[in-house]
Parts: sequence; C-alpha cells; structure tokens
Amino acid sequence: MLFGVIGTRALALQLLQRIENDGAYANLVVPAALSSSGLEPRDRAFVTELVYGSTRMRRACDSVIDRYVLSEPDAATRSVLRLGAYQLVFAGVPPHAAVGETVSLAPKRTRGFVNAVLRKVSRLQVTWPDEATELSYPDWIVDRLHAELGDEARAALARMNEAPPVSVRDDGYTQDRSSQWVAAAVGALPGERVFDMCAAPGGKATAMATRSVTPGAFVVAADVSPVRSGLIRDNIARVGADAVAVCADGTRPPFAVGSFDRVLLDAPCSGLGAMRRRADSRWRITPDTIDELAALQTRLLASAALLVRPGGTLVYSVCTLTAAESIDHPVPAGFTVDTIPPEGTWRPYAHGWRVLPHDDDTDGMVLIRYRRVS
Repeated sequence: MLFGVIGTRALALQLLQRIENDGAYANLVVPAALSSSGLEPRDRAFVTELVYGSTRMRRACDSVIDRYVLSEPDAATRSVLRLGAYQLVFAGVPPHAAVGETVSLAPKRTRGFVNAVLRKVSRLQVTWPDEATELSYPDWIVDRLHAELGDEARAALARMNEAPPVSVRDDGYTQDRSSQWVAAAVGALPGERVFDMCAAPGGKATAMATRSVTPGAFVVAADVSPVRSGLIRDNIARVGADAVAVCADGTRPPFAVGSFDRVLLDAPCSGLGAMRRRADSRWRITPDTIDELAALQTRLLASAALLVRPGGTLVYSVCTLTAAESIDHPVPAGFTVDTIPPEGTWRPYAHGWRVLPHDDDTDGMVLIRYRRVS
C-alpha cells in the first residue's frame, strides 16, 4: 500500500502508540513497518523522524502540551498531541500542515480538543522550566551525566537528540565509527583465534574477520540468545567473514582456559552513550539498571580473562559513559593495561579511553585494553 502525506502521519502514529502503550522497541518496529510500507524514500525518512523524534522528545512535547491541558487525556489522544507538538516545536513543519493533518488522526471525540491545543502550541514562544525538560531526558540521566562529564554533559545530551550519521564499512556493513574503532583496537591478526563474547548482531566480529577487506583472524562470535546468535550467523554470511556464530552464556563459556589469542568483551550496558540510536531507551532504563549491569559485567570480565592465552589481549568496551560500568572494574588478575592510544578520537579516561558523542559525531563509548602477562 502506498501512503500519502496523511498516510505517513497515520503510520507514524500507529508506531508511536506501539512504543508508548505496548512497550515495543523503536529500532525494531520502525524498520519492520517501513520495509513493507511501499513508501518512497522521502516518506520513509519522514516517518522515521516523526517516530524517533517524538519518542526522544516526549518529555519536552508533554511540557508544551500540558500548558493547555486541564485533565489528563486518554492514551490515544496523548500520542496524537505528542506527534503534533513534535512537528510544531522541533521538526519545522508548517503549522497548517502539522495541525490540520494531525488533528484528522485524533479520536473523533477529542478532535476539537486536539485542534485547540495544537493551535495554541503553534503560537507558543517556548521557554523551558529546566534542562532535563528542554533536552527531554529523565532527571536522573541529566544528573548522572553531569556528575560523570561535568561541563560537557549538555553537549553530549544534546548530540544524542540528533539522528546518527550513516557510516558504511568497505564491505557494505553499516556500523557506527566508534564501534569500528573498538574492533580495530582488538588488533586481530591473520591466523589468530579471537573470541567475541557478546557479539550480536555481529558488527565487531565481522569487522575483525571480513575476508572481502583483508585476510583476517578466525573469530568465534557468541551470544546467549539463540535468536541473536542467528543474527550473527546471518551477518557473517552476508559479508563473507571467516567466523562462526555460537549460542553460549558468557558467564560460563564452553571453551578451555587460554583458548584464544584475543578476546573482545563488548559488554551489555546501560547504553547511555548511544541514546540517539535507541530513541526509547532513556525512558526504559533506571538507576538500578546501571548497578545490575555492572554486576553482570564483573562476572563476564572474569570469564573473558580466563580465555586469553599468556601474552594475549583482552579488550573491554561499553557504549555508555559511566565509570561504574567501565573504569571502576578492577584490572583482571594476571593482566596489565595496554596504554598505547587506539585508533580513533579517544580521550584518556583513567586506565582506559572514552569518546563522547559530540567529540566526533559517534556513539559514546569506553574502551579498555589489557594484556595477559601470567
């Protein structure tokens, strides 16, 4: 089915409601819906901006809406109001189009209400009560990143409200440059055996092993989920990498001690450095999430260290910006820190390296490299 202008907004609203009301993940439902939509590229881009933008800027949109709301609207009406407010305040859509086309999507019983609110929003000179509302994050995330980053927190938060650039490797795989830098930091050489412990969907594993670019190492790429292991397998086949996908629990890997020349642990994390890529993540994670993930990371790091042969390399990375999930982990016993600067726009960060989202328009990451000496 081909969608016109109204159809693009209707599809965007349908997806927005799935995210807000059903707990769907934006990065999963949006591509799936667009692949079967029949939309032209321009319209697909418009839907993507509306859904991702309205999701990211949810708190800011609610702030301008609630100036004109006396009682809480139902969930369907709230979603329409957010969609309209995003177009008016952030997307630069002309008011006549943003109001008129969006009002037509509202439930019949609330169309007059939606029309009145959006018309007032269209004339509003916006002022914000605080930074967290303006940048549309939960208070705790703003407070946490100010504690972690100091004066650079605002720049990082603002950059993560922008759509990420598309970065494509020579083999055709789309991957953020900071993730490519992590793969390069492993230093995998032809003939070496490399274990990528938490590899799904396989971007870093294939970067280390792609034969179409240069002869690479042999990579064993693992994930605890059978479905996600299947994604790794598909991507290995697509780019022609010298690698194999396995389903394995990183806390109990099915390999002997010292089995690998190099091990990459790209650990599960809060994702506080990659929130622009995961539009709804800021509304899902909590402060307790960081503590829970840090405990898991500690267990994974201990398991990963056992798999490295003497003289081998262990690389730890996370797409977050917190010390608790990175430099606060102790150096594994029998390892020393590799202090040679890695490829990419990294800043020294204690015994590791960190890139902030606004440093080079990439995801925020922390990288630490260790070498086994005994």
